[in-house]
Amino acid sequence: MTIFLILLTAAVSILCFSGRMDIGALKFNAYDVRHRNQWYRLFSYGLVHGGWGHLIFNMLALYFFGTVVERNFSLFFGNTAGNALYFLLYVSALAVSSLGDLIKYRDDPYYNAVGASGAVSAVLFASILFEPKMGIYIYLIPVPVPGYIFAPLYLLYCWYMARRNTDNIGHSAHFWGALYGFVFTLACRPEILRDVFSRLGA
Repeated sequence: MTIFLILLTAAVSILCFSGRMDIGALKFNAYDVRHRNQWYRLFSYGLVHGGWGHLIFNMLALYFFGTVVERNFSLFFGNTAGNALYFLLYVSALAVSSLGDLIKYRDDPYYNAVGASGAVSAVLFASILFEPKMGIYIYLIPVPVPGYIFAPLYLLYCWYMARRNTDNIGHSAHFWGALYGFVFTLACRPEILRDVFSRLGA
């Protein structure tokens, strides 16, 4: 499923890069969603990206963390149900992570967003629940940071940067996507919280 999501996203993004698909028809625009009932944009924006670097970074993150989530969902729920839950997590996270911006920019026709970062954040945080001691590399830090330390720092950073709103990065989507990844995974397997504390205490 992870490979399917990567191939689908890469194909649509590359078609938009080449001009063979209209990125304007797919990107997130809260005004169009709210006033023109183009609700599909809550999902389609995750298939397009702002450039090669944006696409490659998101797809690499999806590959490394998505395979962890996919494997664990299949382990606990079986291959068919596990893949279905993983797909549901990813797709629903696209919509959930953009709800804050939908409310904030619903009357602004000029606000646009693209990229799968909100859904990738959800997958990342789901993977931390499954593997809380998993090492995560952060830019400019040469050693991996354990997931259970990275998670709160990431949330604080996203919350702070969303409040500042000084760049073109969707920190709000990252924040809500990450929280949703936790909530979705806990709802599917409540006992995972017990497993997390058990692993941290080991």
